[in-house]
Amino acid sequence: MTTAIYWFRNDLRLEDNPALMLACKSADYLLPIYVHDKRLGEETPWGFPRTSEHRKVFLQESLEDLRAQLRNLGSDLVELSGDFREVFSNLRTQLGVSQIYCEQIEAPEELQQVSALRDIGFEVQSIWQSSMLDPKSLPFQLEQMPDVFTQFRQQIEKQKLRFSNPIDTVSVIPPLPTDGIVSSFQTEVDIPLGNSSFMGGATKAQAHIFQYFERRLVDTYKLSRNQLLGMDYSSKFSPWLALGCSSAKSIAQQLADYENRYGANDGTYWLWFELLWRDYFRFLHFKYGTRLYQSKGLGAKESNQFDDVKFNQWISGNTGASLVDAGIRELGKTGFLSNRMRQIVASYWIYDMRGDWRAGAAWFESRLIDYDVYSNQGNWLYIAGKGTDPRGGRPFNMDKQAKDHDPDGVYQRTWLSQIK
Repeated sequence: MTTAIYWFRNDLRLEDNPALMLACKSADYLLPIYVHDKRLGEETPWGFPRTSEHRKVFLQESLEDLRAQLRNLGSDLVELSGDFREVFSNLRTQLGVSQIYCEQIEAPEELQQVSALRDIGFEVQSIWQSSMLDPKSLPFQLEQMPDVFTQFRQQIEKQKLRFSNPIDTVSVIPPLPTDGIVSSFQTEVDIPLGNSSFMGGATKAQAHIFQYFERRLVDTYKLSRNQLLGMDYSSKFSPWLALGCSSAKSIAQQLADYENRYGANDGTYWLWFELLWRDYFRFLHFKYGTRLYQSKGLGAKESNQFDDVKFNQWISGNTGASLVDAGIRELGKTGFLSNRMRQIVASYWIYDMRGDWRAGAAWFESRLIDYDVYSNQGNWLYIAGKGTDPRGGRPFNMDKQAKDHDPDGVYQRTWLSQIK
C-alpha cells in the first residue's frame, strides 16, 4: 500500500491538473498539503515584506475553496507553515512517506525547493502543467526557442497550434493516510478579512470566466484591454490563473467553444494572443533560467543603482507625476493594476527615476494578487530592455500616456482623491 503527498503549489484546482491526477492514480493513500513557506513572510533586500495583505487574503480564499472541493470528495487540505524542508521531514517522520507529487515550476527558487527535497531523500515527481500549449507540441525545443515574441508566435501559428487539450477534472481521490491527520498537522494561519473586487478560488474563477463569455465581453477585448477603470475592461482572468485556480488550457478551450458558437473576431484572437504571451514568458525560463534574475538580465549593462529615497516616493505614490501616482495608489489600495498602468509605472521608475528594475519587480511581487513569477519577471525585463525585446527597452512618454488613456483625467482623480 503506497502513501504519497500531493503538494499544491500554484495549481489550486481539481480541473485540468495532470500532476494531481497522476498522484490519485498512483497512490493508495494521499495527503494533499499546502506549505506557507517562511521565506515568503520575510523582507526583501529592499526593505519591505515579500507578501502583502492583499496577496495573503486572495491566497487564503483560494485555499478555502480548494479545501471545500477536496472535502466533497472525502479528502481534505492540510496547511503547514515554516521551512519547507522541515515541514516535509516532519511528515516523513510521522507518516513514513517519501513520495511527493507536485506541479513543475521552472523558476530558480521553486526549482531549488524541489532539488533540496530530493537531496534529503524525497522522491519528487513534478509535472509541467501551467501553460496553454504543451511544450512537447511546439515546433522547436525550448532551449532553441526564438527569442523574439513575434517570431515565436509566427512559428506557433504556422503549425496551427492553438492550445493543448485539458484533462478531466479529478473526481476520485485516495483516502487520507489516517483519521484525524488534518487536525494533528494543521497550522493556524492568521489572515485579515479581504476587501478586494476579486475573491480567490476555483469556484469564483469558473463563475467569472462563465459570465465573461456569456456577456460576450470577449468581443471587445482588443478595444477594452488598455482601459484603466472598471471590472469589464480586459478579461481579469489573471488573479485566478496566477494561483492556478483556473487552467490556461481550460480557458483556451472555452474560447475555442465560443468561437465555434459565435465566430472568431479581433477580440477572441487578441485574448488568445495574450495567453500566448503568458506561455512565452514561461518558456523563456527553460532557455535562460537564472540569467533572467540577474541585474543585467540578458543584456550587457547592470541595472540602475538603487535609491531608497526615490523608491519610497515611487511606492507611496508621491513622485509628482499624477498618472504614475494614481497607478501606484490603486495598486496599494486594491492589489491590482491594469496592464497598461503596470507598464506606465514601471517605465517611470526605470527611466524617469533611474531606478533598479529588480526593486520594482519585487514591489509588484509583494503587492499584486495576480503575481506570476514568469510574467512579472518577463515584463520587467521587457520594459527595462534587459530581456528579449529587440527595441532594447520601453521608455514611455507620460504626457502621451495620460492623453491616450486618461484624456479626461477620471482615472487620476479617482485614485488621487483617495489619499489615506
